Amino acid sequence: MRANFFHILPFCLGRLFFAALAVGLVTPHATKAETKIRLATLAPKDTSYHKSLQSMGEKWRQSSGGAISLTIYTDGTMGGESDMVRRMRVGQIQAAMLTVNGLMQIDESVSSIQNLPMMFQNLEEVDYVREKLRPHIEQKFLEKGFVVLFWGDAGWIRFFSRKAAVRPDDFKNLKMFVGSGDTRTADIIKGLGITPVPLEQTDILTGLQTGLIDTVPTVPFYALAGQFYLPASHMVEVKWAPLVGGTVITKKAWDSIPANQREEFVKAAAETGAQIKSRSRAEESESIEAMKKRGLTVHPLPPEVEIEWRNLAEKVYPMIRGKIVPADLFDQVQALLKDYRAAHPAAGK
Repeated sequence: MRANFFHILPFCLGRLFFAALAVGLVTPHATKAETKIRLATLAPKDTSYHKSLQSMGEKWRQSSGGAISLTIYTDGTMGGESDMVRRMRVGQIQAAMLTVNGLMQIDESVSSIQNLPMMFQNLEEVDYVREKLRPHIEQKFLEKGFVVLFWGDAGWIRFFSRKAAVRPDDFKNLKMFVGSGDTRTADIIKGLGITPVPLEQTDILTGLQTGLIDTVPTVPFYALAGQFYLPASHMVEVKWAPLVGGTVITKKAWDSIPANQREEFVKAAAETGAQIKSRSRAEESESIEAMKKRGLTVHPLPPEVEIEWRNLAEKVYPMIRGKIVPADLFDQVQALLKDYRAAHPAAGK
């Protein structure tokens, strides 16, 4: 994240100065410090995600005595996640709440907590693995110039399609959305025998309406908020993978925050992450019920069909290991899951 620094000019030049910096960033100066941190997200305005970020911003403002403010850009107004990462790198924004697809453009290590289809059996396993890998991943991000504020997830990725599709073979003739620039996920989809179509997240609804894409893998909350379920009115209850995300800030912007204030900022960010995770998991079932009332058809996944999906996913593991997820992390995830399941034999039932 970048921050541009300025000093208060004499009053006679003040208006000219602020006009020139209308699209710039305000950071500490010699007399009265004020730092503006701009954060972008795909999350829609006024959703629980947005409100949690607003709450974090208010805590930051209070703990800094009003010296630091957080401006939040929702609804993808700063573009797709690839655009957000690019904007952070050039200093146009300083922070972003991203899914793994966006975070992977910073460092590929984060792929180990999402790009493993059908590997996790429940969200407790996701929490366990993420916590174990977190120090390693956060160090990698720091080396790339980013500080991780908090992690979270939004429940399970499901498949929403324009026509009924339950078995893996049903998707073979469908065109599936994949994030623009996300070549790794595109490779996984190709390996499954499905046709990927790269688009920005902001173009999903139009793509479904026009038939450019037939299906979108996403979490129920986002399908509801983005109204994807209207043209894609079928959902199969396969728990493909957790939608993991995190909120990052550029190291440059983080270093501009006085050291004696960072502890409070970290605390507020951790509380926000826990709140978002808890609320988003509850919203998963709430969103499905809301969409069912509006015409969504939910297709249960019989045990024998779930086995088909798991067998299909496992076929692409050799392609994922070392090419999409670093081999050492792929192996570590499997080892961690083995340990967890041995200690919690009833968790996967």
